[in-house]
Amino acid sequence: MPVTARPPGRPRAGIDATVFAATLTTVAELGYANATVDRIAAAAGVAKTTVYRRWPSKGALITACLVDAFGPAPLTGTDRAEILAAAIRWAAGKVADPGVGAAFAGVFTDAVNDPELRGILATQLQDPYRVALQEALDEPENRVLFFIDVVIGTLIHRMGMTGEPMVAADVDALVDMVLRVLG
Repeated sequence: MPVTARPPGRPRAGIDATVFAATLTTVAELGYANATVDRIAAAAGVAKTTVYRRWPSKGALITACLVDAFGPAPLTGTDRAEILAAAIRWAAGKVADPGVGAAFAGVFTDAVNDPELRGILATQLQDPYRVALQEALDEPENRVLFFIDVVIGTLIHRMGMTGEPMVAADVDALVDMVLRVLG
């Protein structure tokens, strides 16, 4: 019976997905501040060193987790109004996913006093969406950054003030407001 060779060490497939799921669950259950790397690693069933080998800090882990949770933006529609409306509704839905809004708000708060984390957030989370929106809307960077600030800032502010995601009627109102300026 032939023996198939396996690379040395532990199997690594699925570790990122497991850690990301544990991260969002831990944030949803304990809140961002109490979702330590120790607790996330324990929830994922991995060693803390496994987490730190992939992500140098809690902020880098949360950012990678958010990039994974958001995935690519569905920038579809027949005109800019449809593209903007779809992007806003998509972002609102993602922020409403368990743990995502709290993780987003927490990492942004940490980034206020951490220039390295701000750089990670900008290059890994914001820039890909900014570039995609610039291309889809044919808008300059400053206008797209304003759009991102208004939409994400509003959604995160609501989560921070109420602990709940924005309800559908308020998302519709946000879409209407943004379309009056950028549509």
